[in-house]
Amino acid sequence: MSPTARERATALFRRLAEAEAAVHQIPVDRVHLHEVGALDSIIDIVGSVFAMEWLGADRVIASPLNVGSGTVKCEHGVLPVPAPATVTLLKGVPVYARGVATELTTPTGALLVTGFAESYGLLPELRVEAIGYGAGDKDFPEQPNLLRMLIGESATVRALETIVSIECEIDDMNPQLFGPLMDRLYAAGALDVYYAAVQMKKNRPGTLVTVIAAPDRREALSGILFTDTTTIGVRHREMLRERLDRAIRTIETPVGAIRFKVASRNGRILNAAPEFEDCVKAAAEHGLAIKEVQARAIKAWMDRES
Repeated sequence: MSPTARERATALFRRLAEAEAAVHQIPVDRVHLHEVGALDSIIDIVGSVFAMEWLGADRVIASPLNVGSGTVKCEHGVLPVPAPATVTLLKGVPVYARGVATELTTPTGALLVTGFAESYGLLPELRVEAIGYGAGDKDFPEQPNLLRMLIGESATVRALETIVSIECEIDDMNPQLFGPLMDRLYAAGALDVYYAAVQMKKNRPGTLVTVIAAPDRREALSGILFTDTTTIGVRHREMLRERLDRAIRTIETPVGAIRFKVASRNGRILNAAPEFEDCVKAAAEHGLAIKEVQARAIKAWMDRES
């Protein structure tokens, strides 16, 4: 896993522990993750983070979540559905209860969906490229016990979307901390993070930290800036963003399969760039310079398109 993926998985476990702590009204370091700490749940969370990074999805949209009804047996006895930790993780998310009286959204499922989805609602206009199903162990007489994922490109030009820019200047922090700070901000949902050199009060050199994110991530990201840096204040403002549709495509090249990030507008491809990590790996395997691998990959792309 990449450093960003490891940090995201860690952030998910941290959020899960915080939800359990809130339910039990105890400090986070006293939380015991019973069912969700089992090996299969660890594989679910870490594997999902790896899979989402591998898919390279630019945007994740989920339907409202059917939480089920009735009761569920767990380490603490019989509890109502949704379980306390589940409903804590689903704050601010559209949910409903319909169909068979059983648990239909688990704490792990709630954690993963809310950790990746940026919005909830009806299926958007989409050119479907891949379909995946995950089946649960329970069999229901009147409905399939399935989770479905559709992957594809937006069928229309994406409308303008609202984002928030969060900023602060820092002139008194160990510069070694800026690397881990960026990783944690991305893991917490930042769309972009960048640093710029600035001259501050008393003519001291400093760093301007800018974080771009969806509006609903502003509070969490501001909290990270306050806890992980020496800043005592942040600014934020909302703005509109328009972006190209993006997709990941794998191209066979003379040095192996290389993933390309493809950007398009109204179905017309405007840019295609090989993934740098794939080029680094291929360069090491074939004893080539990275720039040579990039050139061969781009030629393979151009040959394919022509």
